[in-house]
Amino acid sequence: MNTIKMVQLDFGFECEPIQAKEKTLKPNKKPSNDFVFNFMDCLTSPIIVFKSAWQDIIPKDLLNNVKLSRLLCSMQQEEMASLTEALAYMMPRTYEAPMPTEWVNIYTWLGLQYARQFKNTDQLNAMKEIAPKKLSEYEVGLLNNLRRWIYDKRRKALKDKLKVAEKSEKKMLPENQKELF
Repeated sequence: MNTIKMVQLDFGFECEPIQAKEKTLKPNKKPSNDFVFNFMDCLTSPIIVFKSAWQDIIPKDLLNNVKLSRLLCSMQQEEMASLTEALAYMMPRTYEAPMPTEWVNIYTWLGLQYARQFKNTDQLNAMKEIAPKKLSEYEVGLLNNLRRWIYDKRRKALKDKLKVAEKSEKKMLPENQKELF
C-alpha cells in the first residue's frame, strides 16, 4: 500500500512587499512650457458650448466670467473645466429638450455655485429655492466626466489653433526675408 506524502506549499504571504525602483527624472523644459500653455489656455482657449440653435442665448456676464474661473481652477491645479464653463456648456442644451433628473440637478447646482461665486444676489435667491444643496456621488461623477471632456476639447482646440498659426508664420518668413534681402 502506498502512503501519500503531504507537502505544504509556501506562497510567500509573509514576505515583505517588493519595492518599486526609483525613477530618475531628466530635467527638461516641459514645466515652463506647461505653465505658458496653461496660461494661454486660460486666457485664449475657445469656450466650448453645446452645439445648438440656442448657443447665442448664453448671457454675456457668464461668458465674461469663464476666463476668471479658468484661472481659479488652474491655480488649484485642477485639470478639469471650471464649474462656470460646465454651466455655459449645458445652458443651450437645456433649451433643446427635457433632461434626465440627474442632469437637471447638476445644472441647477451649477447655477447655484455660479451665483455664490460671482455674488449675484437675485440669481442666488432664486437658485436657493430650486437647486439641490449637495449632489449625489453619481451626479458628481457625471459632472466630473463632463468637466474633463470640456477641458480636453478646449485644450485640443487651442493646440490646433497654435498649429495653424505656426504654419502661417512659416509661410510668411520666407516672403518677408525676400523683401529684407
